[in-house]
Amino acid sequence: MPLDISIYTLIVIIVTATVQSVFGVGVLLFGTPLLLLQYEKLTLVLPIVLPISIAINIFQVLKHYKYIDTGFYKKILFITIPFVIVFLALVLFLEAKFKHLGIGVFVGLFMLFVALKSYSGKIERILKAFVKYEKTFFVVMGIIHGLTNLGGSLLTAIAHEKNYPKDTTRVTVGVSYGTFALFQMLTLLLAVVGIISIPGFAAESMNISFSNVIYLIIGVVVFLLTEKLLYTNIDNEKYNKIFGIFLFVSGILLIIKSL
Repeated sequence: MPLDISIYTLIVIIVTATVQSVFGVGVLLFGTPLLLLQYEKLTLVLPIVLPISIAINIFQVLKHYKYIDTGFYKKILFITIPFVIVFLALVLFLEAKFKHLGIGVFVGLFMLFVALKSYSGKIERILKAFVKYEKTFFVVMGIIHGLTNLGGSLLTAIAHEKNYPKDTTRVTVGVSYGTFALFQMLTLLLAVVGIISIPGFAAESMNISFSNVIYLIIGVVVFLLTEKLLYTNIDNEKYNKIFGIFLFVSGILLIIKSL
């Protein structure tokens, strides 16, 4: 397996791992669109971000597992996850069939939609309406995450609507987010070994290299440092504002890159 460390990828991992270490989401939500700017295909990005996301969430769950909202998690497991699997398989098929079809445009448009919720009463009402109809919300979240890897934005939205205590929010979001990544990883592995048959998909299209192990180690180190230095002092209000701006700028860049 080749070793080809990208400075850009390292920076993205350090920044997004820091965010996920604090809020439970980040590596998939932010890392996916940023790395799509470099790698263009979701099948090239997933082998980098999924192991890092899973590792960070495991650490978070081990520390605060007693605070998990099990009722919420069961809905993730039985309602959302099946749609994540089905629509990830659809993306693998589409990217294999249409060589120049990047998922970036869809990711970018969705990011803009979520980013504007803080500035548009109409968009915010749409998202809140989704939250009221939980089963529909969990289904939509699975579809979006399977297609774009950005279900974390909806996951945090519904978790924050429930007004959990801080530790409950992070660990419930973390275990849910980690489960997203775990089932995505399993789907990819089953596709690679041929147990799941996806027309046109080839294992060679996956980004498998020793570099991914280095990225994983860096992600875990970032978590350990962030946990000790930042988590207890984070300002959620400032994060929400930065979150919206970051999504908007990244979404614009990704759409431009994909056109």
